[in-house]
Amino acid sequence: MVTRDVATKHGKGKPNKIWGLAFATIYCARALFSIIDQKKEENSRKLVPPTRNSFVLIHVEAPEASFSSIDKTALAAIVKEKNLDRLLRQLGGIEGVASALETNIRNGICTTSTSTGAVHDVALRQKAFGSNTYQRPPTKSLMDGFKDITVLILLLCAAISLGLGIKEHGLKEGWYDGGGIFVAVILTISPSAVSNFIQNRQLEKLFKVNSNTIKVNVVRDGKPQQIPIFEIVAGDIVFLNTGDQVPADGLLFDGHQLQVDESSLIWEGVSTTDRIQVKNNRNPFLLFGSKVVAAGEDARMLVTSVGMNTTWGAMMTDFNEETPLQAWLHKFASSIAKPGLAVLSFLIVVALLVRYFTGNTENEKGNGTGGMVYSMVRIIVVAVTIRLAAIPEGLSWAVAIILAYSGNRMIADKVIVRKRSACETMGSATTICMLTLNQMKVRKFWLGQDPIGEDANSFSIAPNVLNLIQQGVALNTTGRVYRATSVSNTEFCGSPSEKALLSWASLKLGMEMEKLKQNYTILLVEAFNSEKKRSGVSIRSSTSTKDENSTIHVHWKGAAEIILAMCSSYYDVFGRMKDMDGNERRIFEKIIEDMAASSLRCLALAHVQIPDQEGHELKEDGLALIGLVGIEDPCRPEVRKAVDDCQKAGVNVTMITGDNVFAATEIATECGILRPDDQDMNDTEAVVEGEVFRNYTPEERLEKVEKIRVMARSSPCDQLLMVQCLKEKCHVVAVTGGGTNDSQALKEANIGLCMGKMGAQVAKESSDIIILDDNFASLPRVLGWGRCVYNNIQKIIQLQLTVNIAALVINIVEAVSAREIPFTVVKLLWVNLIIDTLGALALATEQPTKELLMEKPPPIMSRTTTQAQPLITNIMWRNILFQALYQVVAILILQFRGESIFHVDERVKDTMIFSTSVLCQVINQVNARRLEKKNVFKGIHKNKLFLGIIGMTLILQMVVVEFLKKFTDTKSLSLGQWGACLGIAVLSWPIGWVVKCIPVSDKPFVMHLSSLVGF
Repeated sequence: MVTRDVATKHGKGKPNKIWGLAFATIYCARALFSIIDQKKEENSRKLVPPTRNSFVLIHVEAPEASFSSIDKTALAAIVKEKNLDRLLRQLGGIEGVASALETNIRNGICTTSTSTGAVHDVALRQKAFGSNTYQRPPTKSLMDGFKDITVLILLLCAAISLGLGIKEHGLKEGWYDGGGIFVAVILTISPSAVSNFIQNRQLEKLFKVNSNTIKVNVVRDGKPQQIPIFEIVAGDIVFLNTGDQVPADGLLFDGHQLQVDESSLIWEGVSTTDRIQVKNNRNPFLLFGSKVVAAGEDARMLVTSVGMNTTWGAMMTDFNEETPLQAWLHKFASSIAKPGLAVLSFLIVVALLVRYFTGNTENEKGNGTGGMVYSMVRIIVVAVTIRLAAIPEGLSWAVAIILAYSGNRMIADKVIVRKRSACETMGSATTICMLTLNQMKVRKFWLGQDPIGEDANSFSIAPNVLNLIQQGVALNTTGRVYRATSVSNTEFCGSPSEKALLSWASLKLGMEMEKLKQNYTILLVEAFNSEKKRSGVSIRSSTSTKDENSTIHVHWKGAAEIILAMCSSYYDVFGRMKDMDGNERRIFEKIIEDMAASSLRCLALAHVQIPDQEGHELKEDGLALIGLVGIEDPCRPEVRKAVDDCQKAGVNVTMITGDNVFAATEIATECGILRPDDQDMNDTEAVVEGEVFRNYTPEERLEKVEKIRVMARSSPCDQLLMVQCLKEKCHVVAVTGGGTNDSQALKEANIGLCMGKMGAQVAKESSDIIILDDNFASLPRVLGWGRCVYNNIQKIIQLQLTVNIAALVINIVEAVSAREIPFTVVKLLWVNLIIDTLGALALATEQPTKELLMEKPPPIMSRTTTQAQPLITNIMWRNILFQALYQVVAILILQFRGESIFHVDERVKDTMIFSTSVLCQVINQVNARRLEKKNVFKGIHKNKLFLGIIGMTLILQMVVVEFLKKFTDTKSLSLGQWGACLGIAVLSWPIGWVVKCIPVSDKPFVMHLSSLVGF
């Protein structure tokens, strides 16, 4: 074996030759270290990000006979630069671009054969302009594992050993030592390659899921239809609504007062309140990735560039898949290596060299140059072996296994993790802010001061009022109605409240949206925004003109109390308009309060008619109240249970809503966020309005934010402010939402969770985790998986550090005591392979338990607070040190007294040491299942995969010892000897039970180490 004892005696009388060779060896070693330092400098230079150019070179291959009248590169550059002058002068405006793209501005692209035989299909446009996909993260290959300097040194030593072995013993017998190291290194690197392959497959699956779940409304062949976002092509006509993400670069050619947020496209970042006004005659440019924050009626865009040719595509080139915990573990491993191990390895090499050249060792290869080189190789391998024993480099790989396994299991629970770091962070959540439930339905309607039943139809409402309701709902909206052949297949699109109104007006009141759009011309639109909480529109009949002294109808819709303040009259149940005095106004205010107390979101519809000569400004006073609509945002049964489970897990739940105080309080009570038996119900600070919270001083906000359980009438700024205050108070904040206005809070939170079905595209892009089935029961499951991931990572860290500390101490003692090192490179690589791969996989299979969910939230790696506990707790250090001490004592007893105790030769003794060490790690995997609990076998029979991995590890160890003797330098063991090895290993179970009886201090006892490695 190449790493066997370097020590044997030299012949005497040749000291000058020996020290001359020593000088050559030291010179070569200095050269090797110089190469290593140069390699580190090159790697550090690679960490410096390249300078970003202010331009992007895009090469587009033009097809042979299509779209030859337009320069695709120039078109992409004009849209990116928002150059209106070039658009009008060079391309003839939007109409000229549409003509060059062979697109009908109203009917969209043609995907069927025409009378001339031309076919303008999607594939042709994808060939000409590219597909609407962006660059994937670079895949990792097997060769990435060979970039590690330790691996390179091992391969160099293996190559030298292989050459010398073949020279000494011939090819048949001489390749075992060097070949064994080669095989061990390949086996160590292979799991990383497999992990990369699995992660690439998961990434492909995630892209496919996104391509199927993200739908875009387009017009093709004159028909509105929904297609996946990745199927968008240049020339498509796309409908844009509030909350949508612009799916490609393009030009707006129809719509009123479209406002977009482009903060995600600016590297320096801008406030999300800085909205860009997009107008088809002044600023028609829309960029991929922008968020539509306000869209008027019938906003449509012409797609000009897709995929990597867009502004967003140019940004999708930098990827960092490393999670915060993996980065911390890399820092942890390197911090151990740099300060101490370099000196330690150097001293050991010096000690071995002094022993060798002073004649205290014996060289089995002789005293010639070959024997000298052979001994130097073994000394270097000894130093590398000690380095391998001391540094837990497999921790990051083990974490990757746990995250990959957990991510797969969460997909089975209808949860997609968009960012792997969310798995780590979710388990540490201390506060969950619930922003919306998103299942709304109209429950009450008041016409004047008379309630109209939920099942009211068009015959129960006066015709003139019915006409006004239909106008106000159909034309003052950003939603859409897609009517199929049957009423049951009618589809409603828009925000939750918009869909509730459209569904009610269409199915109950017989509203025909498309017919109304044809009968009326929209003159001016004021889109809904969260500050004014209202939207308005002015319309004129399409059959009349201004010369005919036509009138303009102004419709307003919004929060009931806001619209009511704009009204001076109202329509009664018979359709008559009546003046509204103070008493009647108070009656309407009482109706609004009663609906809010019944957990209904109250909206109001109002109308005023003005002469056309007054202009197109939206009149904001003197309105006539049409009616009050009560929309229910129901608390589904699973919501209350999910809230209860989260509260029992030590996580505070806060509801943030746009409803008024009465409705918000009622909904929070129904969901279990507020409980009658809690003092929170009697605490005036538990329920607060967004405006009140906003007007607090910064000190008051920080003082009261932890007491708040409900925030009513909140704006996106209020949501964002609350999340920021909670984070400043050292909370780990998770936010659940799905609306457009939720995106800022989702992005600011430590973990953003978005609903997959009801969530807007803006919210999905801002989130870390997507709940596909919109089931709030998934929330505690996600929380449980987050804590399980964190707990499993702690288990593998405890297991890894135990074997590293034990192997390091044993090898150091043996190296300086003139004895053979028991853990050779091949054996140590095999032990690390078992721990990093099979051990990590076994512990990753541990499922979330109710007991784990009931524990207090663990600390978060990025949490900046003096109260946060280190990842490696005192309990873990206690377990690590005692188990490592036991393994050191057991192995050293076998090393020094094993031959006499078991009456075996040296090779059998070494084999027993190797097997005992491996079995200790296998048994210690069971100990690691419970970091604090004494009963480590609880529930183990339910985890068949864990038991299967343990059994497979034992079988592999027997195969390595009994059948791969040439590589591992082992010898067959009898059943009695195997029993002795297993007995020694099994003793770690009672020792672990006794150790867990020892109390530990709450204050970390490794503070000096913490400052060194960055705990």
